[in-house]
Amino acid sequence: MSAYKQEAMAEKILAEEGMEFFIAKHYIVKVFHGVKRKMLVPYIPSIVFVHASQSELVEFKKNYNFLRFTLWHSRSATEYLIVPDGQMADFIRIASSDCDSVRYFSPKELNIEKGTKVRVIGGRFDGVEGVFVRVKGKRGRQVVVIIPDIMAVSVEVSPDLIEVLE
Repeated sequence: MSAYKQEAMAEKILAEEGMEFFIAKHYIVKVFHGVKRKMLVPYIPSIVFVHASQSELVEFKKNYNFLRFTLWHSRSATEYLIVPDGQMADFIRIASSDCDSVRYFSPKELNIEKGTKVRVIGGRFDGVEGVFVRVKGKRGRQVVVIIPDIMAVSVEVSPDLIEVLE
């Protein structure tokens, strides 16, 4: 869903309502009047991932209309953007880790068509599925988990922990 410049309010209300949600965040350093502050801010402006049925979301929106459905424009129609549970779980697992090698990408930054589908076997990200690619500016190889047309998140994984999927 989209919460234009109201991610904090969305987070508070969704938590109060007991709904399952995720907002990808990262730390940045901002300078206010010469004083540096480390702040946790959303990485994808306005985007809030909500895990609920369509009927639950429609009911929720009756009381809180500041949240909007995110739409996907395919060749044939316009649809609600729905991320499969497994893909979202892998995305959250990497995005919420405090690992220094986690990087975020917009869809335009990666040409993932050339990547090989893989699964991590062992280690911190055991079971995560994604695409194994080489990212410009990084020495090692990365496993990238993609949410189509929204973003991708990557983490460096040792090649010996990678299983190629068909």
